[in-house]
Amino acid sequence: MFNIERWKEIFQSIQKNKLRTALSGMTVSLGILIFIILFGLGEGLKNSYTDLFLRQANNVVYFYPGKTTKPYGGFKTNRRIEFDNSDIVDIKTNFSDRVEYINPTISYGATIKYKLESYTFTIQAVSPSNQYISGNILMKGRYINEKDIQEKTKVVVIGRIVARDIFKGEDPLGKFINIGSRSFKVIGVYQDLDGDNEESQLFVPYTTRQQILMGSDKVGNIDITFNPNLGGKGAVKLEDDIKTFLKKKKSIDPTDPSGIRVRNVADELERSLQFANALQIIVTFVGIGTLIAGIIGISNIMVFIVKERTKELGIRKALGAEPNEIIKMILTESVFITSIAGVLGMILGIVILNSLDSGVLQDYFITRAGVDLTIAFFATVILIVFGVIAGYIPAKRAAQIKPIVALRDE
Repeated sequence: MFNIERWKEIFQSIQKNKLRTALSGMTVSLGILIFIILFGLGEGLKNSYTDLFLRQANNVVYFYPGKTTKPYGGFKTNRRIEFDNSDIVDIKTNFSDRVEYINPTISYGATIKYKLESYTFTIQAVSPSNQYISGNILMKGRYINEKDIQEKTKVVVIGRIVARDIFKGEDPLGKFINIGSRSFKVIGVYQDLDGDNEESQLFVPYTTRQQILMGSDKVGNIDITFNPNLGGKGAVKLEDDIKTFLKKKKSIDPTDPSGIRVRNVADELERSLQFANALQIIVTFVGIGTLIAGIIGISNIMVFIVKERTKELGIRKALGAEPNEIIKMILTESVFITSIAGVLGMILGIVILNSLDSGVLQDYFITRAGVDLTIAFFATVILIVFGVIAGYIPAKRAAQIKPIVALRDE
């Protein structure tokens, strides 16, 4: 029930004891302020890690042809293994229930010419699935499609860096560039959040490259994406099954570790997620530690405040004040001060966090530093609740002291 007399006493007490009020309020504000800034910077660290390691497709297995190290099936050691179009068809046919996309890739080098200038960039002959696997984001135009693969068209998709260096501000769409001795039409420009190296590539249809190589059916490596529902163990099982299948088809000793090399992103993802979870735990402990420090600070301040007011409380009891009335008065003042200070600390923390220079933070591996408002509010409420508890214990003890003892307190 609202008691106007009690609130008058509270404001009089605050006005009379400005230093005491400022100390208790500052303790709460600093606790919330430091918590929000540290938690926000921790979230920025997690965001940077996610952008760098968890942004691309994470259900990918890469198969690379190698050289045999053991004789097998009448073949000698040191035999170079090659993938071809039939391997793509066989993987589609035999593992269709577990494989989503297949991307054969041929990497090669050639001089790139536009007008009178020559350039050197990485060229990849790929399928349309490469856009999903590599995480390419189209800026303009279109990507390689199935029609390009079937008709072996001479089209090319270029990275942002390639477009900048070759065309120097011109619109590249529809322009023709020479790759080696053949002319390719630019149909799209992409960007990649992984940086300049990924944006310094050109993509052409792999079948077009095979046609240029006198009708060859050879490919470099084969990338496949698996059904995410398989999970980590299912992905490893699929990797082993395809590797066993290819070794049998290519007459490679099943125990030969070098005939076919594999990179399974699922394994890397699991380790990355473990690291991300570790970051989350660190951030959580930092936040909890900050709140605990704030709670301890509030407790110390409240003990000091009640101790300072012992004589006052003794006079109140001598004049007939009930212990419950004294406790309510102290707790109401504690709730009022901690609530105002907590909200101010929360607002100030969010403002400071939002005003931090994102460019400077990125130098320290921190991206999009921020804290969820729900978390900030919840932390503030926790600090206020513990502030009340911290005030209740000494207030209850003071309310039970006999008036004569309280009046003698020094």
